[in-house]
Amino acid sequence: MSSSAETAGSRAGRGIDPRGPRFGATITAVLLLITIFLGLVGLTPAATVALTVLALLFLWGAAAGVQRHPWGLLYARAVRPRLAPSHEVEDPAPPTFAQAVGFVISAAGVLLQLVGVPYATVVAAALAFVAAFLNAVFGYCLGCQIYLLLVRIGLVRRTAARS
Repeated sequence: MSSSAETAGSRAGRGIDPRGPRFGATITAVLLLITIFLGLVGLTPAATVALTVLALLFLWGAAAGVQRHPWGLLYARAVRPRLAPSHEVEDPAPPTFAQAVGFVISAAGVLLQLVGVPYATVVAAALAFVAAFLNAVFGYCLGCQIYLLLVRIGLVRRTAARS
């Protein structure tokens, strides 16, 4: 194993490549845009199904961690090997928490739509899209910022980085 691969491997044990969550946010943002479009053109059942699938993907990321989320696995296997090693790592806890926030927002939109609230799917998808867009384009993770705020005020304990 080369020294750069060893260094990347040892860094991976302490945290995650910050480009991974941005990659996942890009895919998620595109899927959310499609969901919004479906809802706005009157294909509400299709939009609700799409947001349900996204809610399940958010739940997967929240429960299993961003490294084991389908977008994280795709990044690790198909994208990261083609990039230069990352010179920084980040704690996976904030992006994993952000997945939980995405789940809550999207699940609420689906549930509200199912009980008859008009455009609930579109509104929830739009809220999630804003967060995904900010992360994908600017590297600003709203869910991560909420996590850090909750840690600061003592409502959440910071977890050790898991690989």
